Parts: sequence; C-alpha cells; structure tokens
Amino acid sequence: MSDTSPKSENRPLTAFAIVIGTVFLFASSDVLTKRLATRYPVELVMAIRYLVSLMLILTFLWPAMGRTLWQTRRTRWVLLRGLILVLASLMIGHALRLMPVGETISILYSFPILVMILSIPLMKEKLSLFNWGCALFGFAGVLIIVRPGGGLDTLGVTFALLTALLTAIFHLMTRVLSQTETSHALLFHSILVSTLCSCLLALSTWEGYLPSLMDSGLIALLGIILTSAHFLLTVAYRYAPASLIAPANWVHIVWAALLGWLVFDHLPDQWTILGMLVIVAAGVGIAIKTHRD
Repeated sequence: MSDTSPKSENRPLTAFAIVIGTVFLFASSDVLTKRLATRYPVELVMAIRYLVSLMLILTFLWPAMGRTLWQTRRTRWVLLRGLILVLASLMIGHALRLMPVGETISILYSFPILVMILSIPLMKEKLSLFNWGCALFGFAGVLIIVRPGGGLDTLGVTFALLTALLTAIFHLMTRVLSQTETSHALLFHSILVSTLCSCLLALSTWEGYLPSLMDSGLIALLGIILTSAHFLLTVAYRYAPASLIAPANWVHIVWAALLGWLVFDHLPDQWTILGMLVIVAAGVGIAIKTHRD
C-alpha cells in the first residue's frame, strides 16, 4: 500500500480555524496534565495516556494501513525519535507539576528558535540577520519570564527549557525522517516507544495504588485529546502550507494562560505577560519570514 495523501486544497482560513482549535486542545491537555501530575507520578499519567493513544491508533489506522503502519526504512532513527518524545513528555510533565501552565508553555515555545539555531550545525542552513534578531528577541522574552524574583520554581524552569530543547531536536528529526518515512509510521512508532518506555517508568516508580475512577477517566480523556489534536493538525496541513499557518500555533500560549487562570486561578503578572508577547512576536516573525522565503 503506497503512502498517498489527499489532494491539497487552498483554504487558509479553514486551516487557521482548525489550528486555533487544535492548540486549544493542546492547552486543555496541559491543564489536565498539571492537575493529574500534582496527584500522581508523572510516569503513571504518561503510561495510561500513551496506552489510550496506542489503542486509538491500532483501532482506526491498523485496519486501513495494515503492515505499512509500522514499516520503516531507518528504524533505528525512528525509534530514537520516539525516545526523544518520551524524554520531552517526561520533562514537560514535571515542569507543569512545578510551574503555572501559561509560564511553562511560554518557555516551551522557545523551541522554534532552537530549531532555527540547531539547523545551522545539523542541517547546514544559513540564517539571515532578521532571523538572528528574532532569535535574540525570543530569548529575551524567555529571560523576562524566568527573571530572578519572578517566583518560578528553578527546577521547573530547568524542566521546561529541557523540554524546549528536546522538542527542537524532535522536530529536526521529523524533518529529516519525513523524507523517507510515512507520517503514519512516524506517528505509530513514536506512540509505541512512548507507551513501552512510560509503562516501564511507571512500574519503576509505582507506589502500589492506582488513580481513582474519575482521574483514570481524565487520563484517558487526555490521551483522546492529544491524539485528536495531532490528527486535526494533519487535516489543517491539507488546506494550507505549514509555513503559512505556523503563526496560528502561537495562540497556544494565549489559551494556556487563559485556561490556567480559569482552572487554577493563576493570572501571569505584567512582566510575564510582556515576556509571552515578546516570544510570540519573535516566533510569528520567524514563521512569516520562513513563508516568504
């Protein structure tokens, strides 16, 4: 079975609307992760979440794709990409456990800047002065958020920064592997590796009790939300190029801050909001420049 994709349509407004709804789902998953990670080990939450995602993939994709679902050409690199996702999920879980949602996601969104910088030694790409300016501007936004006296947990900030770095590496690996691997195979193996590793981690940290029935339902809902969000992103890319709709992804920070306020009654202070705006401006600038190039 060949990896054929549906014919692309030029419907940018539809794509923008889908992405804005998708990042709302991601922000909702961030809030759920924080709520659950303060009650249970992050590893246990990860294990149940990825088990649900794996079951959804096997239920809906396996019957249609068959063996092509897991066939790869560069298996070792595909599996390594899955391990990177495991580490990123672990880091963001601990970051959300220790810090407010809005601040955590704002720091995470320095990853596009890291992708751009890492692409110099790894992809042999060259950056314009404009891109360097956006990178410095974006990191200035991160520094504003994590400023001394800002009240953020130091370990939590470290976890968030590590998540940004791992996410950048994950995206670069995706860019390279997508040249030889199907999107379905990349998705399947990343979820499979994450499920196996998170289950092993959960067993090693298990304290002998399971989540309540309600919380188990919330963890399952978390897996459904994240799987649905990733699917919706692929739908959005059918209607417009990734570079065109990339700025809409930054609404994730806005949703995260709003949901963090509504659920946890935490509203970022004025300096943190300024840092968020700086990061968003830098990221949108990079996205627009990429599209024009």
